[in-house]
Amino acid sequence: MSNNPTILVAADAVDDAGLVASLLADEFPGVAKSTDPSSALADFELHRPKVLILAFDTLDRAQGYYLGLFRRSAAIHTIAHRTLVLCHKEELRQAYELCRKEHFDDYILFWPLSHDAPRLLMAVHQALRHVAATDGMASRTEFALQVRRLADTESTLVRRQAEVTQRIDNAEQSLRRIQDAHHATADGSMPQEAHARKSLAARGGDPGLKIASFSSRRIPSPFDPVADALMPVRHWADSLPRELAPQLQAARALRELASQVRPLLLLVDDDEFQLKVLQTLLGGGDYELLTASSGATAIASLRRRRPDMMLVDIGLPDIDGLELVRFIKGIPAFAPIAVIMITGRSDKESVVASIKSGAAGYVVKPLSREVLLRKVADCLGLSSPGPVSDSKGVVGQDAPS
Repeated sequence: MSNNPTILVAADAVDDAGLVASLLADEFPGVAKSTDPSSALADFELHRPKVLILAFDTLDRAQGYYLGLFRRSAAIHTIAHRTLVLCHKEELRQAYELCRKEHFDDYILFWPLSHDAPRLLMAVHQALRHVAATDGMASRTEFALQVRRLADTESTLVRRQAEVTQRIDNAEQSLRRIQDAHHATADGSMPQEAHARKSLAARGGDPGLKIASFSSRRIPSPFDPVADALMPVRHWADSLPRELAPQLQAARALRELASQVRPLLLLVDDDEFQLKVLQTLLGGGDYELLTASSGATAIASLRRRRPDMMLVDIGLPDIDGLELVRFIKGIPAFAPIAVIMITGRSDKESVVASIKSGAAGYVVKPLSREVLLRKVADCLGLSSPGPVSDSKGVVGQDAPS
C-alpha cells in the first residue's frame, strides 16, 4: 500500500467511482475505490482511509452506506477520517442539514459534473489537513475526564500516610510491650546475677554494690534490630508529603483546569419537544449538551466527540434505543460511556431490558428535574450513587453489579 494518505471513493456505480478517482489521481496518489456492496466493510478496513468520498446516486444511499459501516465495523472508530459527500443540486439543502448534524463532514455539488472541479480537490486538501491536525489528539472532554481522576490524589495520600503512621505506631507499641516483657522475665530469673553474687561473696567483696552496678546495665534485647528497622520506615512516611509536594501542586492545578471543562452529555430523542425538555432540565451551566434526533445522528456525533454520558430514548425511529446502547457498549472506545435510558414505561420488562443492554440506569417520563440531575450526577461520579425515587415510586436505579 502507498505511504500517501489513502482516499477511498465509495459508489454504487463503477463508472462514477472511476470518474471521481480520475479527478483526484494527479494530486493524490493514494486513491482507492469501493463499488461492491458485499465488500464495503472489507474495503474500508483494508485501506483505512483518511478521507472517505461518498459518490452515490442519492444522499439516502450515501447515508445508508456510512451507517452500515458504523454498525458493522469495530475498526472504524479507531480510524481518524473525514467524510465528503457528493450531491445533486436538488439535494443541497438536505446535504447541508446532514453535515450540520455531523452525519458527514462536508458536501460538494457534483452531479451533474460541476464546472468547479477544483472544489472537490480543495475539499480533499482541507480534509487531509484536518485529519493531520487532530489525529491522535485527545479531546478536551477526554482530557478533563482523566484529570478528574486525580481529584482524590491528595486526600488519598493523606489518608494512606495516616494509616501507615498508625501501623508504625501500633508496631512500635507492640514491640515495646514485648521488650518490657522480655526484660521483666530476664530480671526475674537473672542467672547471671546469681552467679555474680556467689563469685563476689567468695572473694570477700560487697555483693550489693557490685550487683546494683551490674543490674543497672541494659541487657541487649533480640528485638532491638526490629525497632531500628522501623525508624527508616517512619522517616519515609513522614517525608512523603514534602517529597510529593510538587506533584500534588501540579495535580491541584490540573484539577482546577479540568473543573473548567464541563462534562459532555449527548441527548438522543426523536421528539423535538422532549429534547427541549431535557435541555431545560439539565441547563444551568453544569453540563455541555449535544443533541441527536436519531440513532444515526448519535453515532455520527460519537465519531466527532466522545461524550461523558448519553441519555437515550428507547423509541428511536431508525435504530431501537436498546440496540443503539448495545452497539455502543460493543465498541471498546465507547464502552466506558455511561448511558441512561429514557422510557415511558416502568414495568419490570422495560427495566430489565435497559439494564441488560448495558445502560447504567433509567428514568421514566414525565421527567423530574431533581431525579434527573441526581441520576446524571450519580452516573458521572459527582455524588454518592444510589437508588432514586419520588412520590410516584421508583423511577431509576443503578445497574446491578
